[in-house]
Amino acid sequence: MTKQIDGDFDYIVVGAGTAGCVVANRLSANPKNRVLILEAGGRDNWIWFHIPVGYLFAIGNPRADWMFKTQPEPGLNGRALSYPRGKVIGGSSAINAMISMRGQAADYDHWRQLGLNGWGWDDVLPAFKKLEDHFLGDSEHHATGGGFRIEAPRLSWKVLDAVADAASEMGIPRTADFNTGDNEGIGYFHVNQKRGRRWSAARGFLKPALNRPNLRLETHVLVDRLLIENGRAVGIRFRQNGETVEARTRGEVILCGGSIGSTQVLHRSGIGPREWLAPLGIDTVLDSPGVGRNLQDHLQQRAIYKVEGIRTLNETYYNLFRRGWMGVDYALRRRGPLTMAPSQLGIFTRSNPHKDRANIQFHVQPLSLDKFGDPLHRFPAITISACNLRPTSRGFIKLKSAELDDAPLIAPHYLSTDEDREVAADAIRVTRRLMKQPALAPYRPVEYLPGPSVGDDDASLAKAAGDIGTTIFHPVGTAKMGTATDPMAVVDERLRLRGIERLRVVDASIMPTITSGNTNTPTAMIAEMGSAMILADAG
Repeated sequence: MTKQIDGDFDYIVVGAGTAGCVVANRLSANPKNRVLILEAGGRDNWIWFHIPVGYLFAIGNPRADWMFKTQPEPGLNGRALSYPRGKVIGGSSAINAMISMRGQAADYDHWRQLGLNGWGWDDVLPAFKKLEDHFLGDSEHHATGGGFRIEAPRLSWKVLDAVADAASEMGIPRTADFNTGDNEGIGYFHVNQKRGRRWSAARGFLKPALNRPNLRLETHVLVDRLLIENGRAVGIRFRQNGETVEARTRGEVILCGGSIGSTQVLHRSGIGPREWLAPLGIDTVLDSPGVGRNLQDHLQQRAIYKVEGIRTLNETYYNLFRRGWMGVDYALRRRGPLTMAPSQLGIFTRSNPHKDRANIQFHVQPLSLDKFGDPLHRFPAITISACNLRPTSRGFIKLKSAELDDAPLIAPHYLSTDEDREVAADAIRVTRRLMKQPALAPYRPVEYLPGPSVGDDDASLAKAAGDIGTTIFHPVGTAKMGTATDPMAVVDERLRLRGIERLRVVDASIMPTITSGNTNTPTAMIAEMGSAMILADAG
């Protein structure tokens, strides 16, 4: 028996992650709009959602994480990776690195050059500014008063300062702000925090709106499929507390489930490649070959270097007095290592001089471990992770079965192109050159990973990249935005799903190409832009 949720909604928002929180806030600002937002996870009522270092406990924990895994990846020498995604209000912004990063102006100008009018840098900059409450104040680049609080980090490390000095010795410029349109340079990341506490999209956008009588949040909801009648989305079917429930809308359904979640809902609704759906017994409502394809992600190559004569978090953690002081410092001042984002120092540069703009991003950490969830190493070390900002490899996400509880098949196809393998090899060369600069010589860095036995030839370095490479949690592109002449386009430039009326996708899955940096802030921008389009189109 199917239960009908009470109420007639103007908008149903599927997913209360970064995009959904922004969309729900903006649509419900007009008291005439009745908005329902559905979230698979629960409330963020766990302390580790709010203490910044809590990502160490949230990632890999089913209370906070969907616990997805990739297929074994040929480019990673047969390894399968954990693929964390937030499962709580705020979504991945509740467990992510908190790094505020827009990308490069050229990313968005490229979208416009693809024929996507209204998505160039000059078009999206006002949306970025409207979202933020920035510690640098109002300027041509930033603004105050928005829902996303952005602050400078609340601690520094001498070892990271030394790495920054080494990068300067290589000719990379210093920058005080990565978010002016050109992020090439060296600097500490700005973070989504407020006085030492994580500032997720739920805290910034959803919670302030929940006191509105026209906004309703339902948690612990597994969305099954769209209700489609006469080529138009009219509602959602979901499971909650063991019951099958339907909710209907007189307006639009807006998918904000991300590259994985939105793809799953579309596929279960019969929207996707016919050759994928038919073997699962799913009737094809719309043969849309792009749904689930075009998956892009930033692969990070986690190089680790042992150091001497300088403090890192590794030995601090194993010193009981210092570990106790970390807790005291945080409790009294909201400062110290418990405020740390996973990465503190950023370096954006070029993998070789022939690149026209920065194409690799270094995340530098004053610590080392084998992988998230494992203990820190017992020797002092730092991690230098290099990411290819604009990979050419393309993967896919598709259903394993039509069952609601089954995790999808995720195949990012990392390092599947010659260009990506070349950039990976060059990035390791840049890492090694960085660690040999005079500024670091007093600390005698020794390569631990990928290891001094790995040669400097392309084949050896590409294999090493496969051995040490892992996701940095930026899946995008599986419902790409494109023009009417693009057969793989899933949505148009106003984020309307091509072929089904009153249905939009408003999340990171609509990116035609990945942005040059962390993707949470661009996802919020997409939600800001999409909300404005929805309201404008409603008249």
